[in-house]
Amino acid sequence: MGVNTQAELKTISPVAFIKTDFKEKFGVPRQSFRAPSAMGEIVFIKQFNHQEAIKGIEGFTHLWLIFGFNKVDSGKNSLSVRPPRLGGNKKVGVFASRSPFRHNNLGLSSVKLEKINITKDGISLFVSGVDLVDGTPIYDIKPYLPACDCHTDAKGGFADNFLDYKLKVHFPESLKQNIPVDKLTTLTQCLADDPRPSYQNDDREYGLAFDCFNVKFIVTNDILKVTAVTKK
Repeated sequence: MGVNTQAELKTISPVAFIKTDFKEKFGVPRQSFRAPSAMGEIVFIKQFNHQEAIKGIEGFTHLWLIFGFNKVDSGKNSLSVRPPRLGGNKKVGVFASRSPFRHNNLGLSSVKLEKINITKDGISLFVSGVDLVDGTPIYDIKPYLPACDCHTDAKGGFADNFLDYKLKVHFPESLKQNIPVDKLTTLTQCLADDPRPSYQNDDREYGLAFDCFNVKFIVTNDILKVTAVTKK
């Protein structure tokens, strides 16, 4: 049976935007909780910037964020994509991947609710384990329900082959001193997750924008060495 294409469709719009230390796509954790300490602040638009909108949310430890991949081209209609972890050459079906290159550019992320911030200007939510670029639009927020959302017998397809993949990070003490302590753990976790495209495996120098810093590094034999840290 075909889908009724004549049904009225509603245009969606953001309910909030998120602030993070990730200023560009390169270096963002590949999935939520690959960098558990990565923090974000969800700031609501005026319509939803009221305590009534989050009443009861304090009873949940984790949240689902439905967001928009606003840094990629929209309107893609490809039936297949090339997941980075498969080297950038092997194709899988678009609905068998979490690629940002999809028809509606919608993403799903699970985060931990750390703090509810209430001020005279309104409300915001501080969350951890984020994998979103600074300024990403949030289209909806739903509570994570462990009894329903956690399936202990689930299989992760080709992604299961890369669960334990990490680089060893060599961060010289002289360069660490340039990074605030509360940012250093997150930065190290992101570097260990190997921000390079998976089809690149060379010793070229890469640059990553994080918070107000430019971080340069090279990778040799699964060891990532930070070569420079400069402030923007």
